[in-house]
Amino acid sequence: MLGRVRTAVAQLVGGLGPAPGAQPPRDSPAPPPVPPGPSACRGPPVGGGFSRPAFLQLTSEELQRADDHAGRAVQSPRESRRRLPWSTGYAEVINAGKSQHNEDQACCEVVVVDRRCSPRCNPQRRKDLCFHYWGLFDGHAGSGAAVMASKLLHLHICDQLRDLVDILQDSSPPPLCLPSDSRALPAERNRAPLAQADAELRNDALPRFHLEKAVSHESLVIGAIENAFKRMLPPSDEQIERERTTRLVAGGCCALAVVYLLGKVYVANAGDSRAIIIRNGEIIPMSREFTPETERQRLQFLGFLRPELLGNEFTHLEFPRRIQHKELGKKMLYRDQNMNGWAYKRIEEDDLKFPLIYGEGKKARVMATIGVTRGLGDHDLKVYNSNIHIKPFLSCVPEVRVYDLTQYEHCPDDVLVLGTDGLWDVTNDREVADMVTEVLMSYEPNDPCRYTKAAYELVVRSRGALKERGWRLANDKLGSGDDISVFVIPLGGPGNYT
Repeated sequence: MLGRVRTAVAQLVGGLGPAPGAQPPRDSPAPPPVPPGPSACRGPPVGGGFSRPAFLQLTSEELQRADDHAGRAVQSPRESRRRLPWSTGYAEVINAGKSQHNEDQACCEVVVVDRRCSPRCNPQRRKDLCFHYWGLFDGHAGSGAAVMASKLLHLHICDQLRDLVDILQDSSPPPLCLPSDSRALPAERNRAPLAQADAELRNDALPRFHLEKAVSHESLVIGAIENAFKRMLPPSDEQIERERTTRLVAGGCCALAVVYLLGKVYVANAGDSRAIIIRNGEIIPMSREFTPETERQRLQFLGFLRPELLGNEFTHLEFPRRIQHKELGKKMLYRDQNMNGWAYKRIEEDDLKFPLIYGEGKKARVMATIGVTRGLGDHDLKVYNSNIHIKPFLSCVPEVRVYDLTQYEHCPDDVLVLGTDGLWDVTNDREVADMVTEVLMSYEPNDPCRYTKAAYELVVRSRGALKERGWRLANDKLGSGDDISVFVIPLGGPGNYT
């Protein structure tokens, strides 16, 4: 086992390798250009082959250049073509040879949410919802999961919101239960169950613990987004699990999605992509990375509760370094799932097993295999040369953060920046904010192309220039050799948030 793990560490320490037995994604013709526009919650599109985002509207020649690892030409929406909603800026570039294709995917949509009607529904009273959507999907071990997520996640969010169309547009508290009679007003639906129950009991027989927990409309949207992620992927991410064999959906992906609905921005992250808001020079983090280090205690707790998942090859405990056999019986520093600090314990035979979490920083791995702990897919991922599945330790549930656009007056330079880890590996929040501000100040505030230029510049500067010693940044440090995808979204948005 130790030999297998050493081999796995050597192969994977510089980046995620392909899952055992995974086939490279097959090439497929580029889809016809489809400009972004309102879309309703219809059935999911078919197909999961390699492609670039449809909103780029790349020609066959442009698609070929976008797939060139040597030139690494930056791709962004052309000025002569239809702009993205909110004049959103976008840019991307392929990796320097890490994988066959660019495994990042992106999506930008305006989605109409139809109310889910019952037979008693009155169509004349229908008032649909509309939300704006942006998504970045950083694939690994193949692009299949990222391609599928980019085509389907917004449809799952739409479907989860269909029961909430009336509720979200009513100021009264959400009902505890959705009644069968859809003609009842939201306020009446909220009061009816308790009123009927109270009428059946004498006042002195009423329980004293029946008070309702307050549930906000905001939390309903958060729950809808969380459920949409789970529907994407058995026990979770259901659709990718169903499609992975029939449509060659390989590997997995990190997912970063943004939903603008009724004046609020919801940022949902599962993985190591990140989002920040730049407002009047201030930086507001809207996500955090989910890695073996940031989720150490969750992973260790699962290994402690279900030791069978460790395959008798790993220990859930963490030590500062690998333990040698000659150190049996000695006291060494360790920490378990309940500890933030360190303490000493006497080394036992079980402690000689390979640690569940190994490495530091970007080289930290779960079971010496994968460096992210949340995302979609990865159903077939196993420890190298073993039958130990890693999927039980990976979560598809995102963390959702909310920003209320109605609470502030935003200027044209206030933006939300989304980026895959190819951006953040070589730049920090302040550097990104400074780059964006510098570019935006060089254009007129009403120039709609300024946000595309900002995204383009972020990708160019984090990629660097090709020199004798590889891709280098302006300070001669190593540039990003990973796929890089960036959205720059102006917070001016639709103009009237209310």
